[in-house]
Amino acid sequence: MNDDKPAGGGTRTREVLSTHSVFGAPCWVSLTSRDLGATQEFYSALLGWRWRGAKLGEHFRIALANGVPVAGIAAVASMWQMAVAWTPYFAVPDADVAVARARERGGTAAVGPLSFPPGRAALLADRDGATFGIWQGELVGNWEAWRRAAPTFIRLHTRNAFDSAIFYGEILGWASGTPGCCEVQYEGGEVVLRSRGDVVARIDSGAVEAAPDPSVRPHWQIHFAVDDVTGCARTAEKHGGSVLSEDEQEAILRDPDGAQFTVTSRYPR
Repeated sequence: MNDDKPAGGGTRTREVLSTHSVFGAPCWVSLTSRDLGATQEFYSALLGWRWRGAKLGEHFRIALANGVPVAGIAAVASMWQMAVAWTPYFAVPDADVAVARARERGGTAAVGPLSFPPGRAALLADRDGATFGIWQGELVGNWEAWRRAAPTFIRLHTRNAFDSAIFYGEILGWASGTPGCCEVQYEGGEVVLRSRGDVVARIDSGAVEAAPDPSVRPHWQIHFAVDDVTGCARTAEKHGGSVLSEDEQEAILRDPDGAQFTVTSRYPR
């Protein structure tokens, strides 16, 4: 997963970060789609991404933003009978332990853990049905560069933010006090997750005094940073996508395959 090369032909020593040192934080996002060509065309037009092949085969691609790997595309939705969706992956030191913890707490394992050298991955659902992934092993490319490039952050829309924070915290080691773990705080009506001082995830279920909303279909929403939210919304429509909601700061979009995501202004949140 680490394809960085020294600039100018010189020698460079670079720390290869693994999920043992930054566990619990979002470390990757992946899209399952039906049509690889159409997916690449849409996100190239919308976000300016370029593409390279992936070691997993012809149905997979890695998206690049200014040369930085930022997302994976897997055109396997029809082949593997999977939903078309964006999914966040969290770093864990041991995939088997994380899967066992999820099952013990009412979650389910849809896929894995499976070996994807140089690591192992699993696709899970929390006890409310929100899908997420875990990754054990080396982190793709330069992890700090990925954090700066995309996504801006991820948000879990769920029925009970505090209950969900406990579920994920027990699986992913949030607020455990172990070096490298994520910090969890309640701010402005949301549970906020920070990694190395940066906001990397939010969990939202409405006002703290309100009862859990049974109408909410829990899901993780990926937010990509853009310079022009309005321009992205018009580009999405022009290239076969749709706009579900829109204001100056963010727009919720669907790509032509039906995968939902958000574009968010680059200005401070």
